Amino acid sequence: MYTIETVNGWDKQAFVAAFSDVAEHSPWVAERAFAARPFASRDGVIAAFEAAMHMAAEQDQIALVRAHPDLAGKAALAGELAEDSRREQAGAGLDSLTQEEFDKFTALNTRYKEKFGFPFIFAVKGATKDQILTAFEQRLENDGGTEFETALKQIARIFRFRLEDRITGA
Repeated sequence: MYTIETVNGWDKQAFVAAFSDVAEHSPWVAERAFAARPFASRDGVIAAFEAAMHMAAEQDQIALVRAHPDLAGKAALAGELAEDSRREQAGAGLDSLTQEEFDKFTALNTRYKEKFGFPFIFAVKGATKDQILTAFEQRLENDGGTEFETALKQIARIFRFRLEDRITGA
């Protein structure tokens, strides 16, 4: 865990090295968040990550959303998830699905990507696989614009969870 004083003392290279993986396969978010230094608190760092995402060009936002792995998908089976994603999915029980549950996630992932053109994103920390499946089914009813905004909100939650795990204090 880092203190806010430590985070504020870093140069850009150290900041990006510590936080480049907070945004899944998208280090540009940490690079842009760095510009908001000095941070008054951990919440200030979180806000900087959220602002970097929201102020990004639409094509960057789309790339950020598409950089996320399928929940309980092929990358998980192949052991190719980023460490944070692996730990978060395991915490929600997605690493120990029955064959029936796995088949359901696979079918939902396919339907979702066919409808929206990007993977289903859900900040799984603290959630159960049943809660995730329910959200999956409900969100398939959304229109594209609503779902894209929902995906960005979920990514903001992921930022919060990951940064709270790395930076001490409020």
